[in-house]
Amino acid sequence: MDLEKKVEAITRNTVEVVTRDDLVKLLVEKEKPRGYIGFEPSGLVHIGWLVWMFKVRDLVDVGVELYILEATWHAYINDKLGGDLDLIRKAARYTRRVLEAVGVPETRVKYVDAEELVSSKEYWALLVRLAKSTSLARVKRALTIMGRAVSEAESDFSKLIYPLMQVADIFYLDLDIALGGLDQRRAHMLARDLAEKLNLKKPVALHTPIVSSIRGSQRKIIQISDGSVEVDEVVSEFKMSKSKPETAIFVHDSPEVVRSKVLSAYCPPRVLEFNPVIEINKYILFQQPGFVLHVERPSQYGGPVDLHSIEELENMYSKGELHPLDLKNATAEALVKMLEGIRAKLFSSKETTKLLEELISARITR
Repeated sequence: MDLEKKVEAITRNTVEVVTRDDLVKLLVEKEKPRGYIGFEPSGLVHIGWLVWMFKVRDLVDVGVELYILEATWHAYINDKLGGDLDLIRKAARYTRRVLEAVGVPETRVKYVDAEELVSSKEYWALLVRLAKSTSLARVKRALTIMGRAVSEAESDFSKLIYPLMQVADIFYLDLDIALGGLDQRRAHMLARDLAEKLNLKKPVALHTPIVSSIRGSQRKIIQISDGSVEVDEVVSEFKMSKSKPETAIFVHDSPEVVRSKVLSAYCPPRVLEFNPVIEINKYILFQQPGFVLHVERPSQYGGPVDLHSIEELENMYSKGELHPLDLKNATAEALVKMLEGIRAKLFSSKETTKLLEELISARITR
């Protein structure tokens, strides 16, 4: 694959690349760069996670040596699954199975358990070096990567360790590329700043979009000024969330549940911004090769139509040429079809089915 195609594959469906010039330089100088993403094993997997999972697939396809950090101790600090490390480990194993169903088998990536990192004295020595090179205010500012408010660190000091752990992860694993949702930007920017101070490798940061809650958002969560992108501290309130199942569509949801959730989703006429139905099409469905959205419409409103690109969909919807209900029905059917293969692979495994049942039970009882 030539350089231009590699860059296109790596950068598509991202909100920001910091920086594109650094990425091009990296790909020219290194045949097999080392990349990573870390995830908190915190329960069930919703379709918002498919965005970064597809990007992992893209990176592996172009030859990036991809490390996936199962951030078990990070999830513990962040009070996920009630701080039950046994459940957190089970959630990590379940997420592996979802990645495999998406097309990223364990043989194509390298998994790293955070417990391996925290058992290393070199890791903690690095973290202390990083801590001595930044300020408390800067660390507090990065707490939003956890979906937490700064005030929460006042009663739980471990929350302040989390951002430094995330930065230490990047340097300890000797990474060239750090992948994450836009909500991880502050940690990645802290890593790049500290790399300059400590003469460490500065990672290229890839930021993927965040899929909005199906309940919608009336408040902007992304602020852009002077060419930079910043994340509002309340971003977690408006994205799909495992801890708030009413906001999310899960990859294991039955076709009936998927249809019901899409039909109930926030989808105001002509509005594109923070419209979860538009985002599902833009960031998930139209990312599939050769995808075409078939929309059934009454004959008096133009009849059935096939949309071959997200630009075509956005253009018609913003002009009022597509009714929200018609778009919802089409999106629901397309999503059901896409998830069909993932669900089949998940439920074909007794181990995965058992893990799923335990995680669903834990969510109900906690």
